Amino acid sequence: MAIRIPIDALTSRFAERFNSVRSQSMSTRFANLRPISEFLDIKRVSKPAHFGEVQSRVNYNLSYFSSNYAAVFVMLSIYSLLTNPVLLFVIVLVTGGLYGIGKLNGRDLDVGFMRATTPQLYTYLLIVAIPLGLYASTISTVLWLIGATGVVVFGHAAFMDKPIENAFSEEAV
Repeated sequence: MAIRIPIDALTSRFAERFNSVRSQSMSTRFANLRPISEFLDIKRVSKPAHFGEVQSRVNYNLSYFSSNYAAVFVMLSIYSLLTNPVLLFVIVLVTGGLYGIGKLNGRDLDVGFMRATTPQLYTYLLIVAIPLGLYASTISTVLWLIGATGVVVFGHAAFMDKPIENAFSEEAV
């Protein structure tokens, strides 16, 4: 007998959250950044008493500090690119190659001794980018970025207590 895991039930909450993030522009996303003094308020850091409190804190803090967490992700991304210059080179090479091929508007590239069509140019770019991307350890960098962001964001969200005015609003009378 096979065990069935209801993936929809597990991912439905995240889908709603990501849909709201996707519909926002970048300026709107970073317009509601919380002040750094509030984001790193040491007085509000405490150990949660039980797992229910962890869930409550994470749910509250993920929505309240969402722009700050996006900024943390951007900063970690920049850090990972600056510490892996080969990957930065590959990204610049692929971006520049795609931009250059796009500027041709479907015409062939004629370089005196050689003529290349647009599909050939995309193939050449792919032939160069894949080995360089593997050499630059792209997969491990992406996995590090996911792990580091997860530890920082969920660690902060779990240990940062809610403001006092919000802590009492959830309790039933």
